Amino acid sequence: MHPARNLVRALKVPEITAFFWLAKGLSTALGESTSDYLVTALSPIPAVLLGFVGFVVSLVVQFAVRRYNAWAYWFAVAMVGVFGTMAADVLHVGFDVPYTLSALLYGIVLLAVYVIWFRVERTLSIHSVDRPRREAFYWAAVVATFALGTAAGDLTAMTLHLGYFWSIVLFAVAITVPAAGYRWWRWNAIFCFWCAYVLTRPLGASVADWLGKPTDVGGLGLGGGPVSLALAVLIAGVVAYLAVTKIDVQADAETPTAEVGRR
Repeated sequence: MHPARNLVRALKVPEITAFFWLAKGLSTALGESTSDYLVTALSPIPAVLLGFVGFVVSLVVQFAVRRYNAWAYWFAVAMVGVFGTMAADVLHVGFDVPYTLSALLYGIVLLAVYVIWFRVERTLSIHSVDRPRREAFYWAAVVATFALGTAAGDLTAMTLHLGYFWSIVLFAVAITVPAAGYRWWRWNAIFCFWCAYVLTRPLGASVADWLGKPTDVGGLGLGGGPVSLALAVLIAGVVAYLAVTKIDVQADAETPTAEVGRR
């Protein structure tokens, strides 16, 4: 009998730090503002096609790298944000699906992704995203969270008539709940992470809408183009810092060889 050996695998996602949440918030706002700008500047069909191409290219690059790369990862998150916004808006604008129903639909899709992911891999931890199948589940969840968050943000701002500013307040307060649960009440870390991950989307989207939308609909009227450019510069600066310092690179995961053989 030979003792069980561990195979070291490189993780494909970053460590969760304050910089992670900063980049995530900026990427969600960027996805919202860029999507709105492209649809206005190019018309819906070319904009959606361009968003889809960017989405596919970014995921091809992300899956191709052997380990976490800040530029590849956050490029993928940004493109998911743009295309996820478009996908959520298509149901409402193109097919007249109410925001309440689209939010419910995307919520069911996200729950299904979590259930299947857990049944197959027995974990939803991002500290285990070290092989293609787990990475595919991870990005499926990310896409669903962006679509759900977009619909939820539009639901509160438009259907519930809270407007963009009070939607920001609502989601900012809501995101403190999983943060407090993890920090003080010993809630499950994975549960808290995904709750916060979902909530950053409508929070960031509401901020982008508040900054960019015209004043007659509750925004500040800065315009989608300028807001997108400013956000792109900010997130590029954060990602450049992460790429240089590598402070968000997780330690490689060790997997028993017996488990690897079953994959």
